[in-house]
Amino acid sequence: MSTQEFNQLLLQNTEYLKPFAVTLTKDSESAKDLLQETMFRALSNKEKYSVGTNIKAWLYTIMRNIFINSYRRKSKQNTIFDSTPNDYFLDHNQSAVPNSAEANIGMKNVMKALHDLPGIFKQPFMLYFEGYKYHEIADMLNEPLGTIKSRIHFARRLLKEQITKY
Repeated sequence: MSTQEFNQLLLQNTEYLKPFAVTLTKDSESAKDLLQETMFRALSNKEKYSVGTNIKAWLYTIMRNIFINSYRRKSKQNTIFDSTPNDYFLDHNQSAVPNSAEANIGMKNVMKALHDLPGIFKQPFMLYFEGYKYHEIADMLNEPLGTIKSRIHFARRLLKEQITKY
């Protein structure tokens, strides 16, 4: 197949590739770039095309592979672009002073709410809070697993009600 015939085949199938590119990229500008890259790769790999085979399928495969490879490359980069002007903060020598009084009052309220929990809820909740798993707590307290889960649930609910009052 001559270069001119191959180029003619590519041009004839370009219109079929445009909707596929838009479907993949969900953006018309990116679709144009993808189509252009597909045509470039098809032209540069003309010798790999077997005459008489389905050229549309060959072009779709090239386009899909380009899209997948660029998607993988972008996901590995994980680059976050911050376009906000941060010039002010570069040379700004102001330090923040934490307000520990408010945090201390909040902790006192939490500790009071914990202390006010009924013992039946307090013990399983504190063990859970310390990092034990439900089944470990159930074994320690010789209670069924469902009972432990419900007691921890009710302890959370009671704590939430007490803490929101403050």
